[in-house]
Amino acid sequence: MNSRERVLKAISHEQPDRCPIFATLTPQVAVKLAKALGVPEEPPLDSLLSTRISHMALLTKLGNDCVGIAACSPNDFPTRTLDDGTMVNEWGMRFKPFGLYNEFCEYPLTTAESVEDIESYNFPDPLAKGRYDAAKETVSKYGKDYAVFGDLECAIFETSWYLVGLEKFFMDLAMEKAYIFALLDKVMEINTEVGKQLITAGADVIWAGDDFGGQNGMVMSPDTWRKVFKPRIKNMFDKFRTAGTNVKLAWHSCGSIIPIIPDFIELGLDILNPIQPKAAGMEPKFLKETYGRDLAFFGGIDLQELMPYGTPEQIKAEVKRRMEILGRDGGYIVAPAHNIQDDTPVENIFALFEAVKEGL
Repeated sequence: MNSRERVLKAISHEQPDRCPIFATLTPQVAVKLAKALGVPEEPPLDSLLSTRISHMALLTKLGNDCVGIAACSPNDFPTRTLDDGTMVNEWGMRFKPFGLYNEFCEYPLTTAESVEDIESYNFPDPLAKGRYDAAKETVSKYGKDYAVFGDLECAIFETSWYLVGLEKFFMDLAMEKAYIFALLDKVMEINTEVGKQLITAGADVIWAGDDFGGQNGMVMSPDTWRKVFKPRIKNMFDKFRTAGTNVKLAWHSCGSIIPIIPDFIELGLDILNPIQPKAAGMEPKFLKETYGRDLAFFGGIDLQELMPYGTPEQIKAEVKRRMEILGRDGGYIVAPAHNIQDDTPVENIFALFEAVKEGL
């Protein structure tokens, strides 16, 4: 079977010929891998989620079974570098380069206090010209042979706090300021339309998400999540299923989110990502035995210790152990729990892909 068939079989809880894989890279890693493989370097695409949708030629050459698409910056508002070296995107978020990553240095709605402040802000147009050109090009090039994941990981919570700042967001949410809910609804509206457009472009899976977990537990109470975020996620999921009756829904949340996994199943989630290995309670055997009938799993390969510091032999052994547990009777896409970082040796990346290709 080809890669697309392999992925679709796995996420339908059927046993494929081997577990599929979908890894993504930071730009620094992509440069090293391109050099090692003797292939041309590909610049990252201009998107809030560029690491998830860039370097597809390199990654499919390595062995990826999936490709990513997302909304990119429109033709009339590319991300700009200002005279002081900071960068500003179409949302008005400003970033400053700090080593391997660009970090926030300005939140455009940091002074927001009223619903009127939200209503008067110039939000991006999800239908702006050129936004889906790269997505359509990727689908045209890879869609027959590879599964297409429409990436929408900053779905509601993260995009919202990117606009006001995390501390302010949590403080004002706790005080139930009206503007917070207007902001959440506006971001939900924009990103729901983005997801629908990605489905129209050819996405087999909408890979939505927000990080609701930390290393030891959730970053908010489950009750707050159920009150504020669950109904908005349901709204998104319902509209995605209307837009594409065969589309599968994946949710990304770093960290430990054990209390709300049953809620996601209730909402009709198909695939849970990234099942962060070092996060409390996210053990593969527990997840498979408890939720494996309802959910497929996507992720699970440790980037905190295993990939950067393990040997190729250790990586192969652990990948095969995870495939044995999570891939039994289908239901598993092998993936690192985040983008592969620059501290990971090239030989360890090769070991990851080799282990998946060798199978059990």
